Amino acid sequence: MTSPIDIDRYAVAGNPVAHSQSPAIHAQFAAQTGQVLTYERLLCPLDGFADSIRAFAASGGRGCNVTVPFKFEAHALATRLSERAKLAGAVNTLRFDAVCHQVDDIRRPPPEELKKARGGPSLSCEGWFGDNTDGAGLVRDIEVNAQRPLAGRRVLLLGAGGASAGALGSLIAARPASICIANRSVDKAETLIATHQAYALEHGVTLSATRLDDCGEGYDFLINATSASLGGAGVPVAASVLAPGALALDMMYGPAAAPFLNWAREHGAEPRDGLGMLVEQAGEAFALWRGVRPDTAAVLNAMRVKLSAAQA
Repeated sequence: MTSPIDIDRYAVAGNPVAHSQSPAIHAQFAAQTGQVLTYERLLCPLDGFADSIRAFAASGGRGCNVTVPFKFEAHALATRLSERAKLAGAVNTLRFDAVCHQVDDIRRPPPEELKKARGGPSLSCEGWFGDNTDGAGLVRDIEVNAQRPLAGRRVLLLGAGGASAGALGSLIAARPASICIANRSVDKAETLIATHQAYALEHGVTLSATRLDDCGEGYDFLINATSASLGGAGVPVAASVLAPGALALDMMYGPAAAPFLNWAREHGAEPRDGLGMLVEQAGEAFALWRGVRPDTAAVLNAMRVKLSAAQA
């Protein structure tokens, strides 16, 4: 019998965090794969993220997901980073171990090294591994779940903050013809492009920056990575940005995404919320932590049923 002290602990850290569906998602992953773990919500003070994470790790935490507004702070805490986290400059997944692994090496460290990683009250960030699974989750949801290949297509990405930074590298790796980043401040979009320009050239992808009110038209994919939906604001671009039958995806899900999805539907686009991205990026994190890749499609279907029932 496994005692509570032996059960590996994980969490989603953020502020706010009460709304997060990550505990339900990871509970389903664990049940599906036979993994024994707990997953909780960790509300971190806005000025105390690092201390909260250190305390969680010292108390036996094995890893955590990181949500707004701490992804850049998480990047600073990690002493080792995956290539996609380096490119994004932001981390949404931390693994608390003292062993160096490549990003595609998702084996669990040996037990004696886990003990060292867990440590005691004086545990530091040494050896912590940081990854960013947001972009991989987004691309997998688009290409596998929605069955819409990105290769050779035109993409309009709204926003130049942490959400866009986390997604841009994986979008480039999918080799669309071009990605235009539209933001209220063009300078911020240009800064994001500068950090990804060499990577884009390697993949034959053209990057450009523009204002939200001057995006052009006829994009095959519209991806909303702004906080407009969360704040109840309207869609920040004109409907002319949509090519006939375009996929319009809002990274938000639930009631917050409804106005964007309705707008997309009214203008002939295929609407999609961010629930699939959430589940897929969680699957990436779970595989990194546990060495087992869950069946994300089954969990995504279950989460859609759950959220639909809650909104009925």
